[in-house]
Parts: sequence; structure tokens; C-alpha cells
Amino acid sequence: MDKLQWVINFCIRHQNVLGYSIVSLLTAASEQIFSAVVFKCPCNSGNMLYGSVFLLVPAFILFLLGYMVNTKMWRLLTGSCPPEKRCSCSPWGTCTLYCLVLLPVTARTLVAPLTWIAVALLRANFYECAASGSSLIKNLMCKDKEECHQVLVRIPCDETLLQKEEVSIEFLSLQAQSQLIGWFLIAIIMTVALISTCVSRCYSPVSYLQLKFWKIYSKTEQELFETKAKEHATRLAEINTKCFFEATNPAPFQTPTNEDWRKISFLYTFSSQEQYYSMIHKYVNTNRGNSIRFGRGDQNLPGLGFVDEASTAEIGL
Repeated sequence: MDKLQWVINFCIRHQNVLGYSIVSLLTAASEQIFSAVVFKCPCNSGNMLYGSVFLLVPAFILFLLGYMVNTKMWRLLTGSCPPEKRCSCSPWGTCTLYCLVLLPVTARTLVAPLTWIAVALLRANFYECAASGSSLIKNLMCKDKEECHQVLVRIPCDETLLQKEEVSIEFLSLQAQSQLIGWFLIAIIMTVALISTCVSRCYSPVSYLQLKFWKIYSKTEQELFETKAKEHATRLAEINTKCFFEATNPAPFQTPTNEDWRKISFLYTFSSQEQYYSMIHKYVNTNRGNSIRFGRGDQNLPGLGFVDEASTAEIGL
């Protein structure tokens, strides 16, 4: 039991890393399946297009899916320009906020597509097919040898061609190119990830231990919010259902107004003047959001991105 509890606590502490690892493993497994089962290089003039499509299009689809399932982006967009405020809605006025929010969202969304490209390059199948049909590669490897041009496009399909020494060298060269690009891509990704993490931590407005406390508070608040929301929704549904079947009028039942929901649904903004840990915390300490202090805040700093991520993840938006 103690070991099980240790495993659970470890998964909770490192849920972000484990999440990205699972996404990467699933993406790598999908690439293996596509490469072995679906991918069949045509070995003709269409090699370049066919190989490029398998290398890049699935990555683009994964990128779009990453945006579609990202809750923080939907929290930003939902209700940002309602019909009654259509005339006063100014996208340019909130461009800075959108960029600050979408930048880390995009970074997280790129995990799956970049994993697909990196794994595909290390396996080399897609690149070999695309490169064997590329006029640039043909000119570099074959120069003025017309026969080499014709043989090169058939290399990914005809293993007997590899018995020829000159063809084998060209094929291995394509593999080496693909794998080198793959390793360079992985190195660049890891370097950028490390630098961005260091920069975001350096610019964090709070200390390490306070940031750790903040994360604990945010997670606990959202768990309690979800529990209370279910209880409240269940009670309201019971009252309405009972009144419907019994043809009676409902007793007064306090529930948050549309304006209350709108206020706590804002993306969290940090203010160095006040110590709030979430929009709910800020809401209840500013006279239900009616104080002028409620609208005050600085830019949404990358180091505090976990606040809104925990909120949307817990309530399943």
C-alpha cells in the first residue's frame, strides 16, 4: 500500500512531465505503425510529394489537434466577443494578451508534431522517399549521371539495387542525412525548452517555495470547486425536477449569476500589489468582483501559467 501511495504521489508531482512523455510515446508508436503498415513509397516522380506529405501533414494535424484539446485557449476565446458586445469587441485591443497566452500554449502543442517529425527522421523512411525524388538531392548526389537519377527514385522500393556499391553508398547517405537532421532537431528542441524554462523561472514574480505553495493551493481549490459545483448542480436539478413533476413553485435557491461566472472565468492576471492565488480568491476578496481592484492586474506571466491550466483541467472544459 505504501508503494502504491508513493507511485500515486510521484505521478501527481510529475504529472506534466509524465503527460508530455505519454504523448511523445503515443506519437512515436503511431509513427511506427504508419511507417510499417500505411507508408508505401511510389518510387517514381511522386516520391518528393508522397514522402513530404507523410513527414509533415500528420505533424500539422497533431498540431491542430493540440490546439483543439487545449483548455486554456478555449477559456480565452469563450465569451470573448458575445453578440451583445459585437460592436464594441476589439480584437486588436487584446492582441497582447492573446499573444502572451497563445505563446506557451503553442509551445506545449508542438510536443506531439515535433516528436512525429523527429522519430520519422531517425527512422529515415519518409525522408528517404522524399529525398530520392528531390531535384536538389539528385543534383548533389548524381551530378550529371542520368542513369543515377533513374536509379535513385527506385532505391526505397528495390532492395536488389543496394547490391550495387555506388547505389548502396547513395542510399546510406540518405539515411545518414535523415538521422543527422533528426538528432539536430532533438538537440534544438531540448535546448529551447531548457532556455525557455530558465527564463520563465527567472522572471517568476514569486519565490520557489511560494510558487510551490501556489500550485498546491490552485489544485486544492479546483478539486473543492468541482465537488461543490457537482453538489450545487445536483441540488438545483433536484429542485427543478421535483417542481416540474409536482407542479409547484421552486423555493429560493442562491446560484451564481451570469456576471459572477464571467468574472471568475477571466484568465488569471498577476498583480504585484495584491496577493491573490486565483480568480475565485480575487473575486471573494473584492466584494464579489465589484471593487475597482478586481480589474487591476499586470500581464499574465509564463511562470503562472499553471493557475489557469489547473482550473480548466479540473472542471473538464
